[in-house]
Amino acid sequence: MNKVKAHFKDSLSYYKIAYFIRDYLNLNTIVVCIGTDRCIGDCLGPLVGTLLEEKRFPLPVFGTVSEPIHALNIDKRLQEIKLAYADANIIGIDACLGDIDSIGEIQARDFSIHPGKGVGKTLPHVGESSIIGIVDSTESNIFTNNTIRLDLVLNMSKIITESLLYAYNLNFPNLCNIKYK
Repeated sequence: MNKVKAHFKDSLSYYKIAYFIRDYLNLNTIVVCIGTDRCIGDCLGPLVGTLLEEKRFPLPVFGTVSEPIHALNIDKRLQEIKLAYADANIIGIDACLGDIDSIGEIQARDFSIHPGKGVGKTLPHVGESSIIGIVDSTESNIFTNNTIRLDLVLNMSKIITESLLYAYNLNFPNLCNIKYK
C-alpha cells in the first residue's frame, strides 16, 4: 500500500498529491466524495465535490453539498453509481481522524477509504484509490466535536480540488484547459 502525505499549508501540497494521484486517474475515473454538510468535520468530501463541479472538472463527480453521500444513503448511492459506471475507476474522498500532529494533513493512497471507521461505523469501502483529509484527532469524535474550524476543512478541500484538477491536466493536457492554482 502506497501513499503520499502533504500538509495543506505546504505551498506544494497540491503538487505532491497531484503527482501521486495522477497514476490512479484515467478517462474511466469517477470521484466519489463522502460526508455530510450537517457537520463541519465531515463536510470535506461534499465541499470537494462542489468545488470540482464549480471548476467544471471533466470527469463524473458524486457527493456534493447539495447532494451528499453519507452514512444514511451510501449503500443506495454506491449501488446507483456502480450500475451507471460498472467499470469505473473510483477515487474516494473523505475526512478522517488521525494523530493530533497530523491535523491538516492530506493523504493520497492507492487503496480505498473506509467511511465511518473512525467513529465505529461499518460502511462499504469506497474507491480503488483515495484522498483523505485529517480534520481532527482520534481523541475526539468527529460528529460531536465543535472545535473543528470550517476554515481548516475549506482550505483542505481547495487543495484536494486543485490536486485533482492538476492531475487531470498532467494526464490529459490536450483534452481540456481547466484552471488550477
